[in-house]
Amino acid sequence: MSDITRIPVRLTPGAAADRIDGWDVDVEGRPVLKVRVRARPVEGDANDALIKLIAKALDLPKSAVSIHRGGQSRTKMVTVESLSETELKARLTGL
Repeated sequence: MSDITRIPVRLTPGAAADRIDGWDVDVEGRPVLKVRVRARPVEGDANDALIKLIAKALDLPKSAVSIHRGGQSRTKMVTVESLSETELKARLTGL
């Protein structure tokens, strides 16, 4: 059975550059990954850019990354296959 990990993401579309800003905490004190993409939130373009950016940062195929919840929201729950939570956080720390 492969690992499936879900991470909360706060997405900012329409940014100057695609980048992962690192970990922050939400209003309830839970960790959330801050991500910016150039794409606008039109016809799913920002969500597609988010998936592509996270997959590239984790060195995974795009098919291993999907939006589990929050497709129309800035705060999303992203599912990543093939990585444990520990390995995922290690790869995203220091980007």
